[in-house]
Amino acid sequence: MAIRSIRTEGDEILKKKSKKVEVIDEKIKELIKDMIETLHKYDGVGLAAVQVGILKQIVVIHEGEDKPIYVLINPEIISQTGVQVVEEGCLSFPNKFAKIERPEKIKIKALDENGKEIIITGKGLLAQAISHELDHLNGEVFIDKIIPGTLEIIKQ
Repeated sequence: MAIRSIRTEGDEILKKKSKKVEVIDEKIKELIKDMIETLHKYDGVGLAAVQVGILKQIVVIHEGEDKPIYVLINPEIISQTGVQVVEEGCLSFPNKFAKIERPEKIKIKALDENGKEIIITGKGLLAQAISHELDHLNGEVFIDKIIPGTLEIIKQ
């Protein structure tokens, strides 16, 4: 396992669409392990493969110690309902935070790291994280969706 470099604001890859994973082989499983390790290293909630420079539809999400780690391969939205206005940041946009609208509840289907189909219904933070990471797979970044006037830049 290894910590991967996170692509940051201005990197063109963040605006590209990710491709479906055709085969879950050892290389993909190693990438997933690296993504989880990278997510924990930088104290994130979610990470898409594109953020580490790989244009594959892979997302990892971990809300915290007492929560499961979700591995989502080729995720698809089944439904989303409601709207929540949330404070959001992104590992690819360090020190930038803003308010954004996300679904209050989201239901998706995806494959896990073993190729088994899973269905996840997320509410609150999990819905926010899933929505945010699936945007990454489509080449969309949160900074382009912020509610005007809410951007905060934290000086280091």
